[in-house]
Amino acid sequence: MDHLPASLSQRARALALQLTAWPSVTGTPDEAAFAGRLAGLLGAIPYFKDRPGDLVVAPIPGDPLGRANVLALVRGTGSRTVMLSGHFDVVPTDDYGALKPLAGEAEALLPRLIEALRASGDNPQALADLTSGSFLPGRGLLDMKAGVAAGIAVLEAFAADPAREGNLLLLATPDEEDRSAGMRAAADLLPGFLAERGLSVPLDINLDAICDEGDGETGRVVAFGCIGKLLLSALVVGRESHAAYPLAGVNAAYLAAELIAEIECSPDLSESTDGELAAPPTVLGARDLKSQYNVTLPGTVWAYWNVLIHRRKAGEVLDVAKGLARRALDRAATRMTERAGRLGTPVAPTRAWTEIPILTFAELREAALARSPDFDARFAAVGESLAAEGGLDFPTRSRLLMEEAWTASGLAGPALVLCFGSMPYPAIHWPEEAAPLRAAIEAAMREIAAEHGCSIRSTHYFPAIADMSFVGPVDEADLKEAARQTPIWGTSIRWDLAGGATPAIPIVNIGPWGRDYHHWLERAHAPYAFEVLPALLQAVVRRVLAAA
Repeated sequence: MDHLPASLSQRARALALQLTAWPSVTGTPDEAAFAGRLAGLLGAIPYFKDRPGDLVVAPIPGDPLGRANVLALVRGTGSRTVMLSGHFDVVPTDDYGALKPLAGEAEALLPRLIEALRASGDNPQALADLTSGSFLPGRGLLDMKAGVAAGIAVLEAFAADPAREGNLLLLATPDEEDRSAGMRAAADLLPGFLAERGLSVPLDINLDAICDEGDGETGRVVAFGCIGKLLLSALVVGRESHAAYPLAGVNAAYLAAELIAEIECSPDLSESTDGELAAPPTVLGARDLKSQYNVTLPGTVWAYWNVLIHRRKAGEVLDVAKGLARRALDRAATRMTERAGRLGTPVAPTRAWTEIPILTFAELREAALARSPDFDARFAAVGESLAAEGGLDFPTRSRLLMEEAWTASGLAGPALVLCFGSMPYPAIHWPEEAAPLRAAIEAAMREIAAEHGCSIRSTHYFPAIADMSFVGPVDEADLKEAARQTPIWGTSIRWDLAGGATPAIPIVNIGPWGRDYHHWLERAHAPYAFEVLPALLQAVVRRVLAAA
């Protein structure tokens, strides 16, 4: 089996260990400091010593933490440029327990994890992986600093080549694990950045990681697109009554329970493309909105679900959700009627249970406007106030705005209102007109697979939420519909769709593989991350830059 020149393979490994040792938990001062540390590392490359203007630290406008993106451009010839992109933030390290101080020290952590796993007898697969010599642990090593390190190693090699053709741009971003503030800011910056330098980008290579619980067959992949995500959310409104007379009212918590049961892992809200399944929806949060204990039925409940999409549109998601909701509410009415009969209670379910209305946020807004022509201005003012409260997450802000709209509408419960409660992540598809570019990438895949004696497959979709959603070509009409149904759009979410939602650059994901990211047993498959991955990136860059 052929391998990379030792210098490049060793460089990818050394960089991965160094970056992993630098803490960068999302939302912390360490994350904010990481951009400067990374710029210092890149600035030591001889190319950037001679051309410091090609290394840019770009602060995220209005970011309260002072975070920044890092752009490193190595120029060769012409305007054709390949971009390598990846995030450097990581999820928290508290799950490591007593080993938390070693969470970023991959080589020191390895024997301690082996010791802990042997003592507990838990997770034999992780123990086998870590004792095999083929996996390295560490918070963020897999997700996704090994990918960023491979990109830097390739950038360094490109910069050292005096005969380089084309140009190579590395983009490193914060905040992928929360709200993609880094990539969204970069997406706004990129068109001007590229135009000022006379560059055209036919391809962006995202460097994120893929999990594989097997032998790596499904981890050694190039993903020619990315799934999307909508946070389907519901304000469930009941009718209050004393708990001594439960059938005189409508318990919003019970309605929500039926709705949650109906939507949980629903095949109707799931998508599959050529055998690639987007994970089905699951409830991520549900709570009644009573502020304290009393014996009154819960009047309102807020719940939300992760809905992952391939081709399905935002309007379709709402239509399917309406159908599931109708089934759940009808089942609730039938069940309460049947139970009232069995109980022989003198208080039967009221007519309120029959055909409980199901609305969307856009319909609720219209009802509020019809009652109060100044509603939009008041609603926006509340939205701006919530956006200024840094401690509130997007779903909570959405819930508070939904309550505001419900009160303004003057409508009476019971009812169900559906919306999208957070940032939409558009699904990314490979553009049909870029077939020659795909052929060049697939030729590089075959080349490196043959050299390393392994398989490298292609897939339609990167299977997890990623920054790819803010770079690639998207369906802007669909995104505008999602925005119309998102209460926090325009206040907490400031995304100007008028001039083009994204840079619309064809994007693929080529990154490391491993297991258990976002877990204390996060580990990367080292031979692929440090040998195959840099070789594959180099081959793709070379072929794409050489293409006409």
